[in-house]
Amino acid sequence: MKYYIGADHAGIEIKKFVKELFEKKGHEVEDLGPYNTDRVDYPDYAAKVCEAVLKDTGSKGILICGSGIGMSMAANKFAGIRAALCHNEYSAKMAREHNDANVLCMGERVSGYGMVEAIVDAWDSHSFEGGRHEGRVEKINKLGSCRI
Repeated sequence: MKYYIGADHAGIEIKKFVKELFEKKGHEVEDLGPYNTDRVDYPDYAAKVCEAVLKDTGSKGILICGSGIGMSMAANKFAGIRAALCHNEYSAKMAREHNDANVLCMGERVSGYGMVEAIVDAWDSHSFEGGRHEGRVEKINKLGSCRI
């Protein structure tokens, strides 16, 4: 599995940790930045990761900011992206099994290293169940083209 990872200045340390966790599991991880704690805008990195995931069929993304909220909001603006903000392993498991989430969002300021590792393990060890969830995911995908 290939993962694209990005953060803002408030997610740098957890980004490094998560990259190493996925690499230890044998996944390819492409770090799309940033690479230091200089102030940056999270929508820019959400865009980089989401665009990469959309271009590379079958890949997934990881986005980290201070709370995870901004990244998840920005990521979900992209049609075809189903970004899930996860603060525990149960939400990561459900995001994969029921929602076929293709981008994992986390907050460095709200989840410690132990919880982040549990989230990554749950995210990585579960897959989309399909079945009764397929219709719901299809409805989510169609929302990406809605305009008022």
